[in-house]
Amino acid sequence: MKSSARNIQMTSYDDLFSVGDATGTTGEKVQEIALGELFPFKGHPFKVMDDEAMEEMVESIRLHGVLVPGIVRPRGEGGYELLAGHRRRHALELAGEATMPVIIRELDDDEATLFMVDSNIQRENLLPSEKAWAYKMKLEAIRRKAGRPSGNNSGQVVQNLKRKLSVEIIADESGENYKQVQRYIRLTELLAEILQMVDDKKVPFNPAVELSYLTKEEQGQLLELMGRLAVIPSLEQARRLKKHSQEGKLNRDVMDAILTEERAAPVQVTLKKERLRQYFPQSYSQAQVEEVIFSLLETWKKDNNGVTE
Repeated sequence: MKSSARNIQMTSYDDLFSVGDATGTTGEKVQEIALGELFPFKGHPFKVMDDEAMEEMVESIRLHGVLVPGIVRPRGEGGYELLAGHRRRHALELAGEATMPVIIRELDDDEATLFMVDSNIQRENLLPSEKAWAYKMKLEAIRRKAGRPSGNNSGQVVQNLKRKLSVEIIADESGENYKQVQRYIRLTELLAEILQMVDDKKVPFNPAVELSYLTKEEQGQLLELMGRLAVIPSLEQARRLKKHSQEGKLNRDVMDAILTEERAAPVQVTLKKERLRQYFPQSYSQAQVEEVIFSLLETWKKDNNGVTE
């Protein structure tokens, strides 16, 4: 597991954030804590769903118990806050268990946020909303860390962090392009209902990013129109909605006009192999045929002064 906290914390995180050896060989004590004393992380962005994977986890727990302890930190108001193990806790509850093995660590809010995100972000099949909120939480935690004065010899680390965009740090550690990380974070500006439509694959990712620039009031109006008209904005329509919004010209009538305009049908051309073979030697491969066709099309385009309509 990657840990952004190693790059910015003022003390040693090699020991603090070690999860791979959670069975106790690092010297940390594994304790059984009542499920009623384990609370979800505040603003936890990763959904715990009763799906097939959860059923498999419940069955595994019934057969083998919990193989990897959860990670928690003490809460000021009592009990413990889960940093890693939300799904395991739910599976234990479904399995009828009363306690969960955990390792207790003393972490401040930003340390806890970084650890919680990095413990979950590498999971497969994350929803867009999960990535969006996780990246945003991590970004805010990193920025707060970078803004604090250093109390020891790690001051140079903080200075290096300040010179590097926080979003670039997230991108480096998540394996995504930093612009894509920015796009995910933009999704947190969407109304919850529209973001859910992104998770449900009803609204494509790129149009959703453009729609995130609309005000909340405009998004509410758009959501109502989308439902009434049974349409989803295309990328081009979403960009136009964004442009009108930024110019202060977006209202319900403009939205209606954009959403109800007739979309041009995509051009599809099928070239029959039998007919094409009349013009090419039998020895020509498909790649050679395509190369000749596109070369001739380029010549035709130039002869027509670039006019393709």
